[in-house]
Amino acid sequence: MKIVLFSELGESVRDEMKGARWIILDQDEISHALSALMFAELDGVLVAVDHRKSTPDNGLWQRAVHLLLVSESENAEEIRQKSGITKVISSDVSSIEEYLW
Repeated sequence: MKIVLFSELGESVRDEMKGARWIILDQDEISHALSALMFAELDGVLVAVDHRKSTPDNGLWQRAVHLLLVSESENAEEIRQKSGITKVISSDVSSIEEYLW
C-alpha cells in the first residue's frame, strides 16, 4: 500500500500522489493542502489527518477526510457525527499509520 506524506510532496502534487492509497497530513498543513485534497478526491486517494494538537475546526476540508486522529481529550464519536468523517480515532500515543485500511 502506497502512502504519501503531504510534507514530502514537491510541486507536482498530483503526479506524486498517483497510485497512492493514502495521503497523510498534519493539522498545520490543511490550509496549504487544498490542491492535494482536491486531487485526492478526484483520483481516489484516501486522506488521513493527524489533528492532535488542537480541536478540529469545522470546514470544507473535512469533506475530503476519511480518517481523523484526535487527542484523547476529544470525543471522537461526537466529532465523527458532526463532521461526517468515516473514522475518527482518539489517541495520544498511536501513530496515524496504525489506523489506515
